[in-house]
Amino acid sequence: MTKPVVAIVGRPNVGKSTLFNRLIGEREAIVHDEFGVTRDRHYGSCNWNGRDFQVVDTGGYLPDNEDAFTAGVREQILLGIGEATVILFVVDVEMGIHALDDLVADLLRKQNKPVILVANKADNQDRMLTASEFYQLGIEALYPISSISGIGTGDLLDHVVSLLPEDLELDDESNAPRIAFIGRPNVGKSSLVNALLKTERCIVTNVAGTTRDSIDTPFDYEGEPYVLVDTAGLRKRAKVKENIEFYSTIRTEKAVRECDVAVLILDATRSFDDQDIRVLRMAEKFNKGIIILVNKWDLVEDKETQTWKLFEEMIYKKVPQFDFVPLLSVSAMTGQRVNKLMNAVKELIEERRKTIPTHELTEFVIKFVGERPLPMKRGRQLRIQYVSQVKSNPPVFKFFMNHPEDLPPNYRRFIENKIRERYGFRGVPITMVFRQK
Repeated sequence: MTKPVVAIVGRPNVGKSTLFNRLIGEREAIVHDEFGVTRDRHYGSCNWNGRDFQVVDTGGYLPDNEDAFTAGVREQILLGIGEATVILFVVDVEMGIHALDDLVADLLRKQNKPVILVANKADNQDRMLTASEFYQLGIEALYPISSISGIGTGDLLDHVVSLLPEDLELDDESNAPRIAFIGRPNVGKSSLVNALLKTERCIVTNVAGTTRDSIDTPFDYEGEPYVLVDTAGLRKRAKVKENIEFYSTIRTEKAVRECDVAVLILDATRSFDDQDIRVLRMAEKFNKGIIILVNKWDLVEDKETQTWKLFEEMIYKKVPQFDFVPLLSVSAMTGQRVNKLMNAVKELIEERRKTIPTHELTEFVIKFVGERPLPMKRGRQLRIQYVSQVKSNPPVFKFFMNHPEDLPPNYRRFIENKIRERYGFRGVPITMVFRQK
């Protein structure tokens, strides 16, 4: 990333995610009173006084512990600090100095980077005065604020941007294609992101549901910018019991709505079930490019020449309406065939952007309609006058005809198949609109 990074760190439950949401102006990070809700690093963009920078929200700092989540969160904080230009060390005025605050302060004093002490929850005059006790932590820059109300955040941001390097060239990544990794919990979404990045960007454990937020990561592949979105595993609604799990499901659906390509990840050792089909339909509903990626293919035992072909046939038999979606196999843990995914993504993005001239498209449609005439309805012959592609990325085609309400679904499917047969659009849902001429 070429934008400077401001990392928010601190012990659990001091309001780091609330501050993150305040700085980026959106409710991106999940905010909850439960201990340890933020587990991964979470990125957002902030602009203050004309300066653009990235803000990264990290999990609550904990000392060394054998627990997988604790160790993972601690590692995420160290990685966040490592890429930060400025560090915001958040403490809780209401609770006062905690033993874990001392541990974080000891860690931060060893960093050769500017650190700002943010005394959060200072939402009245008494708490602002109390915040001075945090000078004991040995960090000179102290700002009492309230993340919820916004008190003091303006002065804090003024100081932040004063510490940012002036000569850093900024890139606008807003137009970079977004690739969302979706699927059930524990199918290897985070492992795949890490395999692409060749770093431990997301926490990976063998416990289902580790990723709760949708995590955005800028990524460069063959000179082209992308954004990788690691989502929380989608579960059936009936199984979403915790509030946090509910919010994670909502965020996953939001990630699908906002992405360009949705990569549905399957576990080669598990079945392809209704939940996977629901995710596919969601991606199609939002007109996203779709790839089905079968992870953990290296764990499939007794593979033979026909094993992959039989697996493909099983998938397409269950969802014949998605026969236009490419199916790939990888192993995120070994890195096997991972680059093939990005090549498929590049091809799919080009397919989404494809535009067909009106005269060429009309001539093609009129020709195959002549070979298989439209049906008669109520004694009237249905006719298509002309066709126009009114949009690309994703493609939308408008058909002008008489009595469009009488065109049967099977003929619509026939038209789509003929367009795909001629023009491709592999992995790309096609929208067809039929209007009265």
